[in-house]
Amino acid sequence: MKEKEKNSPKAAPEEDDRLEMDKSLFQVNKDLRKQREAEPEAQQREAERRYAEKEKQKREAYKKQLQDEKIELMRLKQGIVEESESTIHEEKEEEVKLSFWKKIGNFFYHNKWWLGLGVFFVALGGYLAYDLLSKPNPDMVILMLCDNDSVGNSAYLEEYFTGLGEDSNGNGKVLVSVYYIPYSDDEYQNYIKGVTNKLTNFLGNDESVVVIGNKKTSDELLEPAESFVDLSELYPDDPHIKDKYFYYLKDTDFAEKIGVSKTEIPDDMYLALRRPRGLINASQEDMQETYDKDFPTFDRIIHDLSK
Repeated sequence: MKEKEKNSPKAAPEEDDRLEMDKSLFQVNKDLRKQREAEPEAQQREAERRYAEKEKQKREAYKKQLQDEKIELMRLKQGIVEESESTIHEEKEEEVKLSFWKKIGNFFYHNKWWLGLGVFFVALGGYLAYDLLSKPNPDMVILMLCDNDSVGNSAYLEEYFTGLGEDSNGNGKVLVSVYYIPYSDDEYQNYIKGVTNKLTNFLGNDESVVVIGNKKTSDELLEPAESFVDLSELYPDDPHIKDKYFYYLKDTDFAEKIGVSKTEIPDDMYLALRRPRGLINASQEDMQETYDKDFPTFDRIIHDLSK
């Protein structure tokens, strides 16, 4: 025990030395780490300093150049020198020479939007012109002013009337067109189908004098005494003519001729003939010309249905 106690005091300094050495190593490592971390920052600062110095030199050189040019210009104005020696020069942009095909490509590149619009409108104009020229020109037009899809959309309706028509426009073909305008009690349907606009257009011009109508047509659109010819005077013995102005289709073979069921022909569906008079978009003379042209076909229709 005494021997151990004698050795203990000597061990303490050694322990202190080891701890001190560890601290020194830790501090050295810490300092080295800080130095490594500081090196990029120092390098960045040095790079920024050099960049700033270069920019400063550029600005000073530019200012000097401006000052020199100003002095040179003053000397020229005062007549001290006749020609600038070095500082003032008129700079001319060098002309870039392009090949023929590159010039064409460059033109299309810089004008592609305008060219695109031009092509669009040319194509649209061509289509409208083709549609107008290729659209058949009817010899006669019949207005159907009642809401009856079965009759109005019949595939044989125009065919039947065309079979009784004549080539009045001299184009070598016979065509009778039926313009179906489904005028009904449903105001919303009249609106979305454009019925009102169509009625205003077709009833205001001289394109047609023959009408397929019903009671609603005569009550709301065309006043019979003012608008229609008295058919009872033209066909006094025809039993299908009633109320003077109307040739009723119910008890004829009209349904069979246009390929629909007889039940699709209501009691009040009729044929009528508009009398010539002045309209919004046509004179009485124009209306009379259409009447004279279309009456022979109307007459054949009445005789065919009354057999």
